Amino acid sequence: MKGSILVLAPHIDDGEFGCGGSIAKFIEEGADVFYAAFSVCELSLPSHLPKDILERELQEAAGVLGLSNENLRIFRYGVRTFASVRQKILDDLISLRREIKPDLILMPSPQDIHQDHRTIALEAIRAFKLISILGYELPWNNLAFNTQSFVFLKEQHLQKKIAALKCYQSQAHRMYANESFIRSLAITRGTQIGAELAEAFEVVRWIIQ
Repeated sequence: MKGSILVLAPHIDDGEFGCGGSIAKFIEEGADVFYAAFSVCELSLPSHLPKDILERELQEAAGVLGLSNENLRIFRYGVRTFASVRQKILDDLISLRREIKPDLILMPSPQDIHQDHRTIALEAIRAFKLISILGYELPWNNLAFNTQSFVFLKEQHLQKKIAALKCYQSQAHRMYANESFIRSLAITRGTQIGAELAEAFEVVRWIIQ
């Protein structure tokens, strides 16, 4: 995968969970990968943690994956409020499209039931309707997920994904922030396509020029 890739993360760390291995692989192969996070989730953090902790953890995780800080875009929408500012988010997505001119969008599945994730997915389809779009998998939010596209991973890519997620110490209590789960899912998706490891995606839009 070459060219320019834009990863849309409704909340900081969604991109790593959904496609961290693919991010590492694409960067290794020479793609220019950008990462846009739309909330730093201040209201979801325990009171004893600094309000910028997730932003700092993102910068550390990005370094592990090979993302440069110059390619990070951080917005500050309130968690669980995205639907009420849908138009502003669409405007930001259109601005990203004009600035980055991406060849591929990686975003949450349109079937994701989290209200913020769903808003990003629906507005991204509007903003990037002339660009190929893949929806990444977050099993704890997906009542259904169509495994229509796969990215082969090597062990080194999965290791980078796991290491990047370990940077999010503020989220370590999440049930899904578990190395065994992350590895098992990669093995499961790999088994579906005769590979050792993989990440799966839904095809939202695929354009061949």
